Amino acid sequence: MPIRNPSDLKSLISKGDRLLGLDVGTKTIGMALSDTTLLVATPLDTIRRGRFRNDVKRLQAEIERHGVGGIVVGLPLSLDGSEGPRVQGVRQFAQNLLAHVDLPLAFWDERLSTAAVERQMIAADLSRKRRGEIIDRVAAAYILQGLLDRLRSGG
Repeated sequence: MPIRNPSDLKSLISKGDRLLGLDVGTKTIGMALSDTTLLVATPLDTIRRGRFRNDVKRLQAEIERHGVGGIVVGLPLSLDGSEGPRVQGVRQFAQNLLAHVDLPLAFWDERLSTAAVERQMIAADLSRKRRGEIIDRVAAAYILQGLLDRLRSGG
């Protein structure tokens, strides 16, 4: 399935399906899930990256377990909107994932998502250790929530 426009995701998934948000890093993949009404994103889990085939198996299991109908992948654009090496890596990951998962996939701008999430966790007085444990999945939820808010506003 080709990569889709984020605004088209809602019409491409079945009623009651969820969206899976991914924050793809070099060492981890943060995961988040929408509810079935596509209103709220919730942090799910973090995959410690290893071999691609193992990462895909884990993602496929989560997709099946939670009734996922589409995927949102955070795109780490530079502050000026340009695409650097990390963007290329995330785009390649998405292309490789689509070779194994037949679901609509869209990218969502994730600029400053991790920084915003970390500021919120510091304000909530979470320890450095606890922040490190959950930052990737919370960042995935932040990314997914941005797309859900956009879909709800009709954008």
